[in-house]
Amino acid sequence: MPMRLHHPSTPSSDRVADAPSDTWVYRVLPRPFWPYAQLARWDRPIGWQLLMWPCWWSAALAPQWAAPSAVHIGLPDLWHLVLFLVGSVAMRGAGCTYNDLVDRDIDARVARTRSRPLPSGRVSGLQAKAFLVFQALVGLAVLLQFNLFAILLGIASLAIVAVYPFLKRVTDWPQLGLGFAFSWGALMGWAAYWGTLSLPPVLLYAGAVLWTVGYDTIYAHQDREDDALVGVRSTARLFGSRTKTALVLLYGGAIALFGAAYLVANAGNAGPSWPAYAGLLLGAVQMGWQIRNLSIDDPDECLKLFKSNSLFGWIVFLGLVFSSLWILSFPRIY
Repeated sequence: MPMRLHHPSTPSSDRVADAPSDTWVYRVLPRPFWPYAQLARWDRPIGWQLLMWPCWWSAALAPQWAAPSAVHIGLPDLWHLVLFLVGSVAMRGAGCTYNDLVDRDIDARVARTRSRPLPSGRVSGLQAKAFLVFQALVGLAVLLQFNLFAILLGIASLAIVAVYPFLKRVTDWPQLGLGFAFSWGALMGWAAYWGTLSLPPVLLYAGAVLWTVGYDTIYAHQDREDDALVGVRSTARLFGSRTKTALVLLYGGAIALFGAAYLVANAGNAGPSWPAYAGLLLGAVQMGWQIRNLSIDDPDECLKLFKSNSLFGWIVFLGLVFSSLWILSFPRIY
């Protein structure tokens, strides 16, 4: 297949081709800060939102656990939600900056990415590394607000983050590596609340991994042609015309594992109530809508469906929040 030589909407010299050109970044920040905002993807909030959702799901599920020693029914800790939001923005930005440093030669050869700050020369390697350190320090400051177990668990995730950018060179499953990294919050939210781990967050983590592989496969179809030419591997290339079937298995597995996490947390009939399961059902419908509308040869449609996964995040989170509210409002039922 021929290589896409340009994006339908060619950016000016200080924009990037695969990002909106009318975001707050260009309206609020001084022009010298634009390349750094682009490195951190502040002009594309979907990335930090997808990183945040497993954190928020876990933070909302943790207070509903029928623990062996007690039943703790309550709403998610608001301070934890704020910390996870800030940490997701910081660490997603650091991860993207690190990824761009590793991939700058590949990015220079791909139509969608050659206008990014590093391959276009608007930021030097040294400047990008300094910005990476700054973002990592913000993430560390957030992490240090949690208990010791959660701090150590958060540090452990860095090993996966460090390896991820290289996976596309050696395996057809780099999206699985992204899943391991982006889903870590499913463990962190629970650890921040309880200071330990249990089976429910592990099941939630496994489901979030499958969800991530699914949505990032959709995203990767935007670059399928270019990736083949430069030798980058992906599940989009691996699945090809079988992508919809693969998504049924991935998304279906995610919903099943989320449901299993709720059931295990509900031991003794004290944990997540019917709104949580209703949220999962509605989320499954949203996933089905993605699969039905997917056209792997339409990059714009792939991007639209990929972004819609933040809606899925809201559905699952609100289902868990309303579950807590229901239990708190009708405690005698439980």
